[in-house]
Amino acid sequence: MECVIYQERTGEYEQIDYRQADAGCQATLDRLAVLKPDEFAWIRMDEPRQEELQRLGEYLDLHPLAIEDAVQAHQRPKQERYGDVLAVAVKTVWFVERSADVETGEVMVFLGPSFALTVRHGADDPTVEAARRLADQPDMTRLGPVSVLHAVTDVIVDAYAEAAAQVRTDLTELERCVFSPARDDLTEQIYSLKREVVEFRDAVQPLVPVMQPFTTARDDWPRQVLPYFRDVTDHLTRTDTEVRALDDLLASVLDAHLAKVGTWQNDDMRRISAWAAICAIPTMVAGIYGMNFSHMPELDWRYGYPCALAVMALGAGLLYRAFRRNGWL
Repeated sequence: MECVIYQERTGEYEQIDYRQADAGCQATLDRLAVLKPDEFAWIRMDEPRQEELQRLGEYLDLHPLAIEDAVQAHQRPKQERYGDVLAVAVKTVWFVERSADVETGEVMVFLGPSFALTVRHGADDPTVEAARRLADQPDMTRLGPVSVLHAVTDVIVDAYAEAAAQVRTDLTELERCVFSPARDDLTEQIYSLKREVVEFRDAVQPLVPVMQPFTTARDDWPRQVLPYFRDVTDHLTRTDTEVRALDDLLASVLDAHLAKVGTWQNDDMRRISAWAAICAIPTMVAGIYGMNFSHMPELDWRYGYPCALAVMALGAGLLYRAFRRNGWL
């Protein structure tokens, strides 16, 4: 647990010492009890235990359902109002280059009149960068706890754009391989990337309707914050469009690759059929003269054997020439 107290007028902040036996929970509660009217607290928790969040939630008057959602961390992007507290669930996304996987986590943001509480799950921690941005822009803290929601969502949406660019790079490489002369089966790689894009889409797409209400005037928010949320929503919408395009393009690439695999199989079958037809003439001639009947034409002829071989070679050669001309060989 980490807690920072921000001065709205000056932008100055105070770090609470959380290196305590109870992870700083009691120190945080003691400091929250003496908050001034022009101060607000940002409490950051990473994968908290039920008891730890329950203790803090009772002091902040969080709804039990909100606490349950924050602990379980299996929520779709959403926003809910519990009295004076606004709860916003956002999925975090990051791209793992080594395995070409799109990993997801979750951040729950709770906004109250004088506090912001973020609960993070997953390897990626956007709150660190968000805290740095607030420290570099002290004017944002004058907007109150809502500045924390903007900073966190801004960092997460920026990460969406970076992940989308990396997925686009992988998709471009797959397209190059699919349409290259090489006969490599890329079905598994395409399907694996498509599955990652679907997971990416499930994180981005539901967040768009969650963020859109933040771009309009609200009674409990300063009007100065609206342009900032419009900017975040605009970036989010562009990323959502990009992810949808990646999903559609991957489906087209998969169809093109499967069509190419079908073409390879047809080519192989034509080659096999052509060689089978070529071998059929010598087999037929040899089969006829291998029946060993007593009265068969040309059995006693001196040039019968060479003539039979010539017929076999000529027939096979004519078929080979015909198949070669038609592109079967």
